[in-house]
Amino acid sequence: MKIGIIGAGNIGGNLTRRLTALGHDVSVANSRGPETLKDLAEETGATAVTAAEAARGARIVVVTVPLKSVPDLPSGILDGATDDVAVIDTGNYYPQQRDGRIAAIEDGLTESRWTEKQIGHPVIKAFNGTYAQDILDNGRPQGTPGRQALPVAGDDPAAKQAVRDLIDQLGFDTVDAGGLDESWRQQPGTPVYGNRGDADAITKALADASPERTAEWRA
Repeated sequence: MKIGIIGAGNIGGNLTRRLTALGHDVSVANSRGPETLKDLAEETGATAVTAAEAARGARIVVVTVPLKSVPDLPSGILDGATDDVAVIDTGNYYPQQRDGRIAAIEDGLTESRWTEKQIGHPVIKAFNGTYAQDILDNGRPQGTPGRQALPVAGDDPAAKQAVRDLIDQLGFDTVDAGGLDESWRQQPGTPVYGNRGDADAITKALADASPERTAEWRA
C-alpha cells in the first residue's frame, strides 16, 4: 500500500519504521525539507519528500504534526491522493506546553474536528494517545491474549476500517470510539490517553471519559 506520512517526529518516525518493515511504500515529509530526512530514508527505505508531495498516490495519509502547525500545511496537501484516501490525525491539543490557545477547541470543538476543518478533508483519529516506542515494541499477533488496543474515531466507515486494518497489521487490536464528535473521549486527560490496555480496558476507559476539559489541558 502507498502511505504518506506528514511529520517525522516520534510517532511519524516510528510509523515509518514499522510500515516500511511490513512492506508498505512509504513517503515521509517534515517541515524542514526532505534533505533533513536522509538518515530515516536510508534506515527504512522510505522516500523522503516535501509535505506537498507526501500524499501523491497514497491510500492512507498520516498527519502527525503539532496542532499549531496544521494551518501551515501546504494548500491542497491531499491533492494526488487516491479518491478513497483515509487520513489519520494523530494530533493533540497542548495549549500550555506548545500550541497556545485555539479558540474553537476551547469552545468545545473536538481536536480532530478542528484539524479536519483546517485541511478540508475528513480524518480518522488514531495513535494520538499511543506512546511512540510502543509502535516499535508492543505489536503482537492477532489473537494474542492481552493484545494492546488503540481507540479509533471517525465518521467514514470505510476509512475507519482501512485504518483499523492497518493498525491490526502493526500488531494492535482496535476499539471503535465512535464518530469524530465523540473523539473527545480519547483526547489528552481522558482515561484512554496513554492507556496500554486490551480491547476490554480501552472500551471501559472510553466509557468512563468526561467531556469536561480539566485546567491542565486548557489555555
